[in-house]
Amino acid sequence: MPEKIVRDEPNLSVGQVAKRADVAVSALHFYENKGLIRSWRNNGNQRRYKKDVLRRIAIIKAGQKMGVTLTEIKETLDTLPNSRTPNKQDWAKLSTAWQQKLDEKIAYMQRLRDYVDGCIGCGCLSMKSCPIYNPDDIVSSKANGAVWLDDPETAKAAKSCYDTQN
Repeated sequence: MPEKIVRDEPNLSVGQVAKRADVAVSALHFYENKGLIRSWRNNGNQRRYKKDVLRRIAIIKAGQKMGVTLTEIKETLDTLPNSRTPNKQDWAKLSTAWQQKLDEKIAYMQRLRDYVDGCIGCGCLSMKSCPIYNPDDIVSSKANGAVWLDDPETAKAAKSCYDTQN
């Protein structure tokens, strides 16, 4: 009679997980190194995974497709007790935070789309006076190389700069 496998026993090899999740083995090692997934070693020192790792990988891949960083994904998964894999109820709660971040990114991209012509269109591209790149030379006090389109007022200033030039 074949040996009965306990449901929670780590029994999937790294190759099986990679194939079923459609990711490279190196991606699994990377996710594990980042603390996103866990494996155990069997007696032969080979990695083994519980089946619920497939759901965690699906969440990681979905998050990445939405533009959520691996750091944000880890922070979200770390809110679960005992590092468990999210169930449907957990996901409903966890995804709310991602929705807010996505709304912010969408608003930023819309401003970028609407006002980017002001940046190149005015022709100044000045490191000191460009209202997108460096309005009022605030970069010198904030950070080197910053782009300030994330601020709606700066984006409007860039558009008005362009409009007055044309």
